[in-house]
Amino acid sequence: MRDFVKLENIEMTFISKRGEFTALRDVNLVVKEGEFVSVIGHSGCGKSTVLNIVAGLLDATSGVALCAGREIKGPGPERAVVFQNHSLLPWLTCHQNVFLAVESVFGKVVSHTQLHERTHEALSLVGLDDATLKYPHEISGGMKQRVGIARALAMEPKVLLMDEPFGALDALTRAHLQDELSRIVARTQATVVMVTHDVDEAVLLSDRIVMMSNGPAATVGQILNVNLARPRDRVALANDAQYMRIRGEVLSFLYEKHRNPDQRAA
Repeated sequence: MRDFVKLENIEMTFISKRGEFTALRDVNLVVKEGEFVSVIGHSGCGKSTVLNIVAGLLDATSGVALCAGREIKGPGPERAVVFQNHSLLPWLTCHQNVFLAVESVFGKVVSHTQLHERTHEALSLVGLDDATLKYPHEISGGMKQRVGIARALAMEPKVLLMDEPFGALDALTRAHLQDELSRIVARTQATVVMVTHDVDEAVLLSDRIVMMSNGPAATVGQILNVNLARPRDRVALANDAQYMRIRGEVLSFLYEKHRNPDQRAA
């Protein structure tokens, strides 16, 4: 697999009324094409800042961010983002919400009929064939997130960026969508970078887990390979020794090596 997303010596400093705040320092990361990478760490460690730099929503203070060999300068259709908040337009149906994104990317190169076909295929991919004409207020929170994922996938991005996409959902819905995302990624061979607080989610879905040190001036503290065969069955993994070892390493990093100073003093 070739290197696809690269962060080289990234530093991110914000200017506030209280002065300068360095959120990230000396962040280096390489994501391979077709790889699923999770970024995990305590609140305030810069996980979402890393994702926003890759998305082009933030310009790093210093360093270089690359995607497919090109420097990232602003948002682009090759990098689609799924946020924790689905961000659907309430006055549009599910189909129309996805169609809007498809039209913005492919409107000048394919026919109107093909745009609708792409939209339908994306909604079908996430299991929403029966909800295409429904409005956001007529569907559940989990279904709204699936529309958001469909909208991102319909753009055929080179990289799918996900910022705690299941964080606001109940446990059963979250588990269902995690399994569905795993199937979609296997089918599409998408490159995925996902921010999460959920250790089990990171181990279940990822090829590698990037663990961030605490902020300020957070950086990549450790990268852990997840050498678990795919497809992964969450029930079978519950008693899998390798799964438990990897889970334990992540927990050890988060709560022993890089827990908050006030916690260490307790």
